[in-house]
Amino acid sequence: MLLLANLPAADYARYMIFTLLGVVGAIFANSTGAGGGVVLIPMFNQLNFTETQAIATSFGIQCFGMTAGGITWWRHYRSEKRELRLWQGFKRIILVATLASIAGIWLIYGTSQNSPASLSQSFSWFSLLLGIFIIASVYLIKPKRESSQLMWWDYLAIVLICLAGGAITAWLSVGVGELLAIYLILRRFDVTMAVAAAVIVSAFTVWSAIWQHTLISFDVYWQVALFAGPGAVIGGIIAKTLVTYLSATRLKLFFAFWLLVIGGLGI
Repeated sequence: MLLLANLPAADYARYMIFTLLGVVGAIFANSTGAGGGVVLIPMFNQLNFTETQAIATSFGIQCFGMTAGGITWWRHYRSEKRELRLWQGFKRIILVATLASIAGIWLIYGTSQNSPASLSQSFSWFSLLLGIFIIASVYLIKPKRESSQLMWWDYLAIVLICLAGGAITAWLSVGVGELLAIYLILRRFDVTMAVAAAVIVSAFTVWSAIWQHTLISFDVYWQVALFAGPGAVIGGIIAKTLVTYLSATRLKLFFAFWLLVIGGLGI
């Protein structure tokens, strides 16, 4: 709070813009399963944050938004979906994916592995490829009845995907939620369940990562994080309502369109 108290009065209006950014980022993140970094990182690049500042500050804000969204989705599951067949693997998916994601992110931190490319370039290509893949899944994969049964190879796939997703998240502050949600959707699990699982796994992941940026290094831009954080809480809480009004196809296309836009702008 001392950081905020020391700000000149004129700066408060400027920083309030980040509250709105937090709301928008959290709504997008918690309604699609993507990390809030898909909104935050492009903005921080435009503001000339260093790569470490952008990643660390994105994690800090997501600790607010993804936590609020994760709790909201968990309450939704407990009150409305717990007995449904299509949600029967929900808790197991979260457990396996979370452990693999945390292992992946700390493998990168523990071995000090640098990203293979700059943040801007890596983020843009990741967004473009993911957006194209989602559109292809909508128009090229014929609809079938939704699946509810987790097979042994689903567990293996989730572990491998989330290990890689955790590593990508360490470099980009996004990755594991997107990859997990896409896998579950392609496997024809309930789309709402896929989004809810991705949000909760992302919440655990960002909390496991924030210690790298607060206890080991000190790169969080706290003036931004403390203004954007409360907005992210609001966005995380109301995002579930958006999902209930969008069809599965519209949700995926909305997600893909945003990824293609931010990916194309960054290349």
